[in-house]
Amino acid sequence: MELQIPLMQDLDLQGLRTMIRLDLNVPIENGVITSEARIHAALPTIETALSKGAQVILLSHLGRPNPEALDGSFSLEPVAKKLEELMSRPVCFLADWIELIPDITDALIVCENTRYLKGEKTNDESLSKQIANLCDVYVMDAFGASHRQHASTCGAVQYAKQACIGPLLSREIEYLTKALSEPDKPLVAIIGGAKVSSKLGAIESLSKICDHIIVGGGIANTFLMANGKEIGKSLVELEMVESATRILKLDGVNVPMPIDVMVAKELSNEAIAETKSIEEIESDDVILDIGPETAIIYKDIINEAKTIIWNGPLGVFEFDQFSKGTKSLAKAVEQNSGFKIVGGGDTVAVVEKYNIADSINYISTGGGAFLEFVKNGTLPSIEVLKS
Repeated sequence: MELQIPLMQDLDLQGLRTMIRLDLNVPIENGVITSEARIHAALPTIETALSKGAQVILLSHLGRPNPEALDGSFSLEPVAKKLEELMSRPVCFLADWIELIPDITDALIVCENTRYLKGEKTNDESLSKQIANLCDVYVMDAFGASHRQHASTCGAVQYAKQACIGPLLSREIEYLTKALSEPDKPLVAIIGGAKVSSKLGAIESLSKICDHIIVGGGIANTFLMANGKEIGKSLVELEMVESATRILKLDGVNVPMPIDVMVAKELSNEAIAETKSIEEIESDDVILDIGPETAIIYKDIINEAKTIIWNGPLGVFEFDQFSKGTKSLAKAVEQNSGFKIVGGGDTVAVVEKYNIADSINYISTGGGAFLEFVKNGTLPSIEVLKS
């Protein structure tokens, strides 16, 4: 897909006030950043803009603060301090940035959480115009937020004097497009996690192009119920059973069902894991992982794949006794020599836990945006930029 959208790296930014919407939504506990991955991913974009002589202003959201009851717990100030440390240069953090930015001309600026602003999540037109008026060039480079129609991800892009996309976002689109529009076959999608409802659109789109879709986690339970199997007290979305049934009946795509699973009587770190055939599930069992025989079937499918798209773990991998299925799948993906793209926070955690990052062609920074692009082949921010 040739995007007819300006790229930041192609623009002359000398002396221009350049506002970059990044995804700096990092986990922070007691004021300490526990994963710097998104900050490190953003550094090349910032450095490129600075090297082009731009005055750089950085925007991002963090978490889900309530603008009516702010207590500072979602402040981006720790991120500004971390950037100052990583870049070895002064960073100016602005809380009241909409008022103060016009008076600052030379510093690298980090603005307070965009979600502190009341009109951000409603894509308020006047806020969007206010943000757009603070810069000469508006750069959208937050793939992880590009499925949101917010003031800083859509509205400001629409009203900016000049808008473009940054290197992170353009690379995400390039790799996802390669995996979806011109995949080497067989194409295998692995879609795990708790809820079918949040991923159904992506699964339906994938069912049109995939040879195999491996479903895992709570999603697999819904498909098992659609297949007429007993799932005990396992997590399930009853309202999604009909949709799962429809997908299972499709010609041309194989959705393999688990033949054995790991169960317990409750979900806890202390729970005793037991391997059972899918035909042996009791009414008080909770399915928490695939079993060893199913893992072999999935591994054989992955071994044959030429393209793999992966979003979501197969079980409750955070607990060791329910992590074997996800680990087995991760190792199979690692050994596969095809084109592999991974997206979503939990999946990135799996990649880190089993140390397979070096084998993945592209690790996406977004979860919801990843699924939205898979479902629709585009994103709201991209559509605004195209028009």
